[in-house]
Amino acid sequence: MTDIVLPDALRDVELVRSIRTPARLDYRFTAGEATSRFLRGIAEKRILGERCSVCGKVMLPPRGSCPTDGVPTTEQVELPDRGVVTTFCVVNVKFSGSAMELPYVCATIVPDGGDMGLFGLVQEIPFDQIRMGLRVEAVWVDDDELKPDLASIKWWKPTGEPDADYESYREHV
Repeated sequence: MTDIVLPDALRDVELVRSIRTPARLDYRFTAGEATSRFLRGIAEKRILGERCSVCGKVMLPPRGSCPTDGVPTTEQVELPDRGVVTTFCVVNVKFSGSAMELPYVCATIVPDGGDMGLFGLVQEIPFDQIRMGLRVEAVWVDDDELKPDLASIKWWKPTGEPDADYESYREHV
């Protein structure tokens, strides 16, 4: 390791090794028409996407246009609340404000018939048994707790079905 050479005026000054300061990010999200329909569907335990008229892919959550083709998406598609884990992360580090017991798993789940994934927790299975291709289904909050918010899906749990073949979800990895 090399020594830091300081100008004479700074030789008796203690070096700053770290700074702790509160960080905060306030923002307000205003959903457009397509996302509003999606969120209203979530409040009814329905997963709604929109199909692109050019490529045929089902966008989820919909934003009103296809990100690939740049055309409006107008065809509404209801998807089942079952799908496949395409990617996942085992979280081993606690962060401020988290009540989750470590370790836990966050994953991208592509609902059957969809071409984009939703991000959520995977529970009801040991973290070291989570894998790509795992078939899962949504566990919804109680009906009186439903809101137009993805928190209405508490987590995803294994269905017990055989894993999806890699070729069926490879473009979503």
